[in-house]
Amino acid sequence: MKFFEKILIANRGEIAIRVMRACRELDIDTVAIYSEVDKNALHVKYADEAFAVGEAHPSKSYLNMERIVDIAKKSGAEAIHPGYGFLAENYRFAKLCADEGVTFIGPKSKTIQAMGSKIGSKQMMKKAGVPVLPGTDDGIRDIDTAKKVAAEIGYPVIVKASAGGGGIGMQIVNDEAALEEAITGSMRIARSAFGDPTVFIEKYLVKPRHIEFQVLADEHGHAVHLFDRECSIQRRHQKLVEEAPSAIMTDELRARMSSAALKVAEVSDYTNAGSVEFLYSNGNFYFMEMNTRLQVEHTITEFITGIDLVKQQIAIAAGESLPFDQQDISIRGHAIECRINAEDPLNNFAADPGKIQRYRSPGGPGIRVDSGIHMGYMIPPNYDSMIAKLCAWDSTRPEVIMRMRRAISEYIILGIKTTLPLHYAIMNNPQFIEGNTHTHFLQEEHIVKTLERYKLDEEARMQTLAGSFSQGNKVAAITAAVNVYLQQQKKGG
Repeated sequence: MKFFEKILIANRGEIAIRVMRACRELDIDTVAIYSEVDKNALHVKYADEAFAVGEAHPSKSYLNMERIVDIAKKSGAEAIHPGYGFLAENYRFAKLCADEGVTFIGPKSKTIQAMGSKIGSKQMMKKAGVPVLPGTDDGIRDIDTAKKVAAEIGYPVIVKASAGGGGIGMQIVNDEAALEEAITGSMRIARSAFGDPTVFIEKYLVKPRHIEFQVLADEHGHAVHLFDRECSIQRRHQKLVEEAPSAIMTDELRARMSSAALKVAEVSDYTNAGSVEFLYSNGNFYFMEMNTRLQVEHTITEFITGIDLVKQQIAIAAGESLPFDQQDISIRGHAIECRINAEDPLNNFAADPGKIQRYRSPGGPGIRVDSGIHMGYMIPPNYDSMIAKLCAWDSTRPEVIMRMRRAISEYIILGIKTTLPLHYAIMNNPQFIEGNTHTHFLQEEHIVKTLERYKLDEEARMQTLAGSFSQGNKVAAITAAVNVYLQQQKKGG
């Protein structure tokens, strides 16, 4: 069935190509938009049509709602897929699409608005009986009340922006003396980033796990979950490695958490694809937020369920019912995703845009690479630093870890610094191998220190590894160098 004749993808890079691939398989024409620095980008060439949307700065291009809707109407696109980031969780954009007669491939604007408020969504879930972290029920209005709440729930606490995401504005506070400054700083950041200075306080869990559940809901009252994903390995509250299912999940815990996830979808009147995010600690879990869009890590859910989430999004937006029930969905094997960012882990993860001089992606059984880059591509400094997603599947967790190591060693990206060596170090870390991860894993396991240690002797190591280095496979050389160091650690060297 052909759900739409033409869809505009209001995004760029790998997610734009991912959506276009689903459209091509559904025989739906695609429309790309591009900023002035993206005119030669891969997603522009992949689409059936492409239109300039504005200047490089996102506010002039990928966030220009009126211009994007105008392009959709002029091109004859009946629907817009927002991908993730940019306008994907902007309720005003979803409402504008509806007002202009263009289908927004995502939830209703009122749902996006309701779940976009961390305070409002937390109040909603608390009333519905979904576990939430103790903290303020409203935005902080005065420091004395904030101090009282923090004292009642106990330090450490975390100050969060109500309107935000991606860890922006979060401040961890260990004692009362630091609380006022943290609140003031969070409010300033929230006002600048989101136009809303509202912040609130929650109990801070010291080493929690970040576990989320994928849900799908159609417009006919039918909702299912597609199991869990572990997203605990992060830097600056941004995910680096995700896996499905979680290594700690039991049938009993999955039943409780999936029930809570579906309750969130029910009380928020949710439709389309979304993810319910929880923090887990010491046998308890707490609702954190709902991402009202497709997730970056949707790939690993597709691996373990065999369900194409983008195709389901399109079908739901066209008014179709879900073609399966909960009992029809099962877990098959294990999957891991590594986010490959153009960043220097040894320089505080500073972005490293530039020209890709050599590029070769890995392949073979169970490997998937979603990217929008190629040899000669110039990575612009204007957007998010993620340039590719390296995904691996195998029948068991130990096997998929080994497969991911192999894939990383094959991946060649020269000309820029990337997080590939960091991912190789993670895949070899004993605690990761045992499944003992949490949101401070990167710091506690000194993953970056591993890279710093071998870097002191990098030149000598590179000479030892001249065979692979002379062939231009710098990533293989670096990952081999990390492996040498890890072997030394294991032997006590």
